[in-house]
Amino acid sequence: MRRMARPAKNNAEPACTGAPLQTLTLSRLARVPLVPLWVAQLATRAKSFERNPVIGCRALNRLGLHAGRVRLAVWAARARRLRLARLLPAAERQAIDRDGFVVRHDVMPPQLFLDLVAQVKAYNGIFRELTAGDTIIRHVPTDPRTLAQLPALRMFLAGDDWRGLLRYVGARNADPVVRLQVVFNRACMGAPDTERVMHCDSFHPTGKAWLFLTDVGTDTAPFVYMPGSHRLTAARLVWQHRKALEAQRASDRPTREGSFRVTAAELKELGATEPHVFAVPANTLVVADTFGFHARGASAKPSVRFEIFFDCRRTPFARWSPFDLLSVPALGWCTRFAWRLRDLLEAVGLHKNWWRSHTCYGDPLKFPAADG
Repeated sequence: MRRMARPAKNNAEPACTGAPLQTLTLSRLARVPLVPLWVAQLATRAKSFERNPVIGCRALNRLGLHAGRVRLAVWAARARRLRLARLLPAAERQAIDRDGFVVRHDVMPPQLFLDLVAQVKAYNGIFRELTAGDTIIRHVPTDPRTLAQLPALRMFLAGDDWRGLLRYVGARNADPVVRLQVVFNRACMGAPDTERVMHCDSFHPTGKAWLFLTDVGTDTAPFVYMPGSHRLTAARLVWQHRKALEAQRASDRPTREGSFRVTAAELKELGATEPHVFAVPANTLVVADTFGFHARGASAKPSVRFEIFFDCRRTPFARWSPFDLLSVPALGWCTRFAWRLRDLLEAVGLHKNWWRSHTCYGDPLKFPAADG
């Protein structure tokens, strides 16, 4: 009788895993044509452990790949901020360095603020929606076509009062991407929005800002931030290293994409203080380094948060990168082009566009019909 060959035992877990290839050993990884592209992305703000098997490689991360990127990015941001320190008052610079955020009240002149709110309510143009659990987010572009209907916003954005602060927090001497944003809380059926879980946006210092155009209460999904959590302590670096080893197999998509979620127990280990809840009146600007832990607060009932949203995230290492096209000012302001680019990337199967490809017309502040 011919003996049947016994399958070889292999108890070792794959060294590297990631999409689009489900299992990659280090030896196989070297023969994949896309490896040069994945390696090149290490010098950019690319952070997905799922879509980049080099970033998600457990063997490389055990050797310190992710922790090394974090340390280098934080060092580079500090160096750039030293050169940008002259752009903002010393008190605000000290607040950013100490707490990770700054608050400015009564940012716009009263009449200009009232004009802007009235103009937005009369706006009739395009916007796009993102559904995240039970939350719906709308973005209105701030390109010349839209600003023609919103002269108050055009006047505000032409000023320089906000520019130096955002450049310092974003650690880049370049303008942010600006959009009008409407957040509808508890707007549809679904799981709780993942943005309500404490997290950091990426592996490097980044900047975001919100100029609130409506009052924000403690129970209407306020911005929540852990003061001082943007600082790279020894404990934080150990946490980053540990999360990198877990990220590729994490149950939640944001963590697999490099936006690490942090548990209450982990926050305690990291020595976190009480979170700061930004329940603020309209016409307040909040600027934060979102390398620090933050979240969108809870909403006790359906509510609306309306704001000018500034996105200051840039490539952390180089002055400019071909993988960071939307950081180019000419493209960053042209949101319609960016939307179409993401549609194209989704159409050819390169990247999922969570901002759905349909375009809507109408009042951007109108609360969506509940999804039953």
